Amino acid sequence: MALMALDHTRDFFSNAPFSPTDLNQTSAALFLTRWITHYCAPTFVFLTGVSAYLSTVRHAMTAWQLASYLLTRGVWLIVLELTVVRFGWAFSWNYHDLYGAVIWALGWSMIVLAGLVFLPRWAIGLFALVIIASHNLFDTIQPVDMGAWSWLWTILHVPGRIEYLPGYSLAVIYPLIPWVGVMAAGYWLAPVFLLAPKTRKILLLLLGLSLITAFLVLRLNNIYGDQPWSVQKDSLFTLFAILNCGKYPPSLLYLLMTLGPMLLGLVLFESSKLPGFSRPLLVFGRVPLFFYLIHLMLIHGTALVVGQFRGLPIDWLFRGFGFMPDMPTSRYGYDLLTVYAVWLVMLLLLYPVCHAYARFKQQHPEIRWLAYL
Repeated sequence: MALMALDHTRDFFSNAPFSPTDLNQTSAALFLTRWITHYCAPTFVFLTGVSAYLSTVRHAMTAWQLASYLLTRGVWLIVLELTVVRFGWAFSWNYHDLYGAVIWALGWSMIVLAGLVFLPRWAIGLFALVIIASHNLFDTIQPVDMGAWSWLWTILHVPGRIEYLPGYSLAVIYPLIPWVGVMAAGYWLAPVFLLAPKTRKILLLLLGLSLITAFLVLRLNNIYGDQPWSVQKDSLFTLFAILNCGKYPPSLLYLLMTLGPMLLGLVLFESSKLPGFSRPLLVFGRVPLFFYLIHLMLIHGTALVVGQFRGLPIDWLFRGFGFMPDMPTSRYGYDLLTVYAVWLVMLLLLYPVCHAYARFKQQHPEIRWLAYL
């Protein structure tokens, strides 16, 4: 959650007028700032699958009860993405342009998982493996090749815009494949989290190292799973080229690169004695959707207030095709050090609000709808 806030703070405050992963223009610090946030979405989706399985144990839920919860929760997330989240990004009620990003992908993945939970666990694992490992085989197929079904291929595999009514369109930023596979993988692996701590750590460590090894073998040899990398101007940027894997949709190598270290991170955080460091992170993690909704409003609103204070035009902060507004020129933004400072201020402001809401949820389990926020 904290890393996600860093990425979104950079979106609104950075003065870099180019993509931080553009190796022809970026700096090392800017590239790494963007690269580290790649771990956010795969972790969200994977651990949502884990949480879904653990809920069946914690609350003694039947498959039908879990499916009902996943279905309603998924629909709720999609509605939020198209309304409240969209407003948080654009500060505009002009809904002629909608977008589907990470909350959209989470919602649809939950809906798919609602059907998968009735299958044997081995079948769910096989589904996840096939979806994650094979989807790059279809990278050459474009929506135009699908004829009347082009809209479906845009939703599933290739980012793009769908005009569903004259003057109304949906920009799909997060195609659903292979996010549905990632959530299914989390659900399949979840029983490991119920094992004895020593056994769990060993299994997660072995699996994490296996995914990292697979990434290195495939990526270093440009075998499969992403666009080939090439030698850059120096060894550091050549390393960046290797790490610069596609996220939209997430390639096989992108997922190996992020999920492998994520599993090692789970082992590290469970093994380490970091109470002072981890307590704020645990608070954010207990209320992830609440955090997501208010952090967008806070970061976007802060950008607006700062722009007004500097005497700069702020009309651009009320525009956008449905995602975040485009900064007119670099003079509206700030260097990377300032971006980090703003990010830390955002986290400090978010912590007491999230802490209060987490306590409220804990003290009022009878308010069932709180499970949806």
